[in-house]
Amino acid sequence: MTSAGGGPAAWLIAGPTAGGKSALALRLAEAVGGEIVNADSMQLYADLRILTARPSPQDEAAAPHHLFGVADAAEAWSAGRWLRTARDVLAGIAARDRPAIVVGGTGLYFRVLTQGLADTPAVPAAVRAETQELYDRLGEIAFRAMLSAVDPRAAQRIAAGDRQRLARAYEVYLASGRALSDWQTSTAPTLAPGAWRGLVLTPPRETLYARCDSRLAAMVEAGALDEVARLVARALDPRLSAMKALGLAPFAAHLRGERSLPEALDQARQDTRRYAKRQLTWFRHQTPDWPRFETIEAAFDDAAP
Repeated sequence: MTSAGGGPAAWLIAGPTAGGKSALALRLAEAVGGEIVNADSMQLYADLRILTARPSPQDEAAAPHHLFGVADAAEAWSAGRWLRTARDVLAGIAARDRPAIVVGGTGLYFRVLTQGLADTPAVPAAVRAETQELYDRLGEIAFRAMLSAVDPRAAQRIAAGDRQRLARAYEVYLASGRALSDWQTSTAPTLAPGAWRGLVLTPPRETLYARCDSRLAAMVEAGALDEVARLVARALDPRLSAMKALGLAPFAAHLRGERSLPEALDQARQDTRRYAKRQLTWFRHQTPDWPRFETIEAAFDDAAP
């Protein structure tokens, strides 16, 4: 499948936070008449425009943007929910004979888009609550051991500290009597091979870290603290995805008077650098065949027709 202009039906632009993905996506969209689709789990949330570095209103006006700021922070968006919504968006873009430019740093979203995700059964609220109670009572180590007895592949695959995915795997088993890993064995990709082209922006490490640092300072200048204050005032469940946004915890601590602003900024910088490093590692292992580019210019020159 190709777009009307002869290129792929979709470009997939991945990479670490602060790597220049949004700027590349906008430049490419303007060049090929494309529409931009968000593949960043935090930029889904309307509450966090500044803190998640969502495209500015001016950028959103320059080309069609989809799935940015569409969710309330009280909502829990899984990869499955994102994929179901993205399918409809991509179908609409294809119907308009325009290419899609899917951009973001959430590697799992790219994986389910290109490799598929099985339709798992709905989990009743009571089962979800039971799973959370078990996790709280047992702790991660014992909970993981319990999960390993019913879904050893999930227990081995899910990273340390990832409560959300550990709980998800166990609640699917409780609800269906079948391991989540078994549900995921039969999948069909939304984007067929040959219909898309992926690339990864990988700036040099020191350049990337400097961008992370300067962007955090700019966020504070742009009103990130007010954004954090409004969200914290809602007293939402801290386990919600939106409440795990980079910078939220240290800035909230500053607003409570528990640390100075320089201390909060320093913690946010450290957290952001660690996250960027994890993203680089993920894309290196999970997308080894996608071409890598250190600069926006090099990526654009290679991608644009």
